[in-house]
Amino acid sequence: MTEGERKPSRPAALAALPLIILALVFGTLPMWTDDYWIRVWTGVAMWAGLAASWNIIGGYAGYISFGHVAFFGIGAYATAILMQPGYDWNFFLTLPVGVMIAGLFALVVGWPTLRLRGAYFAIATWALAEALAQIINTLDFTGGSFGLSTPGNPSTWFFYYAMLIATVVIYLLIFLLFERSRFGYKVKAVRDNEAAAQSLGINTTAVKLQAFMLSAALPAVLGGINAYWITFINPQSVLSGEITDQMVVMVLIGGLGHLWGPALGAGVLYLASTWLGAEYGGSTSYIAMIGALLALIILFLPDGLIGLAPRARGMKLIRKLLRPAGASVGDAPPGDRP
Repeated sequence: MTEGERKPSRPAALAALPLIILALVFGTLPMWTDDYWIRVWTGVAMWAGLAASWNIIGGYAGYISFGHVAFFGIGAYATAILMQPGYDWNFFLTLPVGVMIAGLFALVVGWPTLRLRGAYFAIATWALAEALAQIINTLDFTGGSFGLSTPGNPSTWFFYYAMLIATVVIYLLIFLLFERSRFGYKVKAVRDNEAAAQSLGINTTAVKLQAFMLSAALPAVLGGINAYWITFINPQSVLSGEITDQMVVMVLIGGLGHLWGPALGAGVLYLASTWLGAEYGGSTSYIAMIGALLALIILFLPDGLIGLAPRARGMKLIRKLLRPAGASVGDAPPGDRP
């Protein structure tokens, strides 16, 4: 073993430093802050995981799904139903059940819908999620429109660490499968040119279906934790289309198809909406402020906030705005030319 293999290089050590600092900060957060901020950061962790899950099918695979809330709701209802009196399942045992149901539902739904592209796929997934909400609204064992209650757990620490660990595991899976494996390259190849990927021997149908099932199973874990956390669910609280809308917006703000974009977008949007809601909660003006913020980010940072990173490939519009007046395209560095 050489010296370079035993000891990490300086750039690698510097790259790991921010992750170590973040791990220390978030790992000890409940020890130095109050319950309010623990709940706020629990929400940030949940939305970061949901946005990352949506980014699998939306960013890596290139299919814009507007029905992802269905998988979040399936996980929530699986946990709530199995924890009802008469079943009395342990909370942790309910999570794999929700994951399996969400994965099977994605298999059944994805087989026909992944043959569609663009707006047709988006509309089909949105319609399926709405249909699921209406079906749950009429079933007795789901509580119908009255919903279900789950046993209470007053510990804010428990839910903070449950959400945090689940989200960290989600990011680790995405990093290993989509940034460091052949499967990730296949998914990106299908996204960029499906016909070319198929000509190279890639089973594009299987690759798309596997990516869709993975992106569906992960939100079910967060849905189950959320159902136990908020102690009451109904179709409006866990199957509303607004949940999918927020996943999409968070990914677009942070950076579509980037590993850390969803976490960045979820943190910025959730903290901004929490602060603006507290300051201007008496009116609806804060909604317009959030809309203006979204418009500015999408207009000037088409690659999302992750485009501000030094090594990001984006910032095309920012570089264009900062280019000196009168400079032509040919004056720009090769990497900046359109």
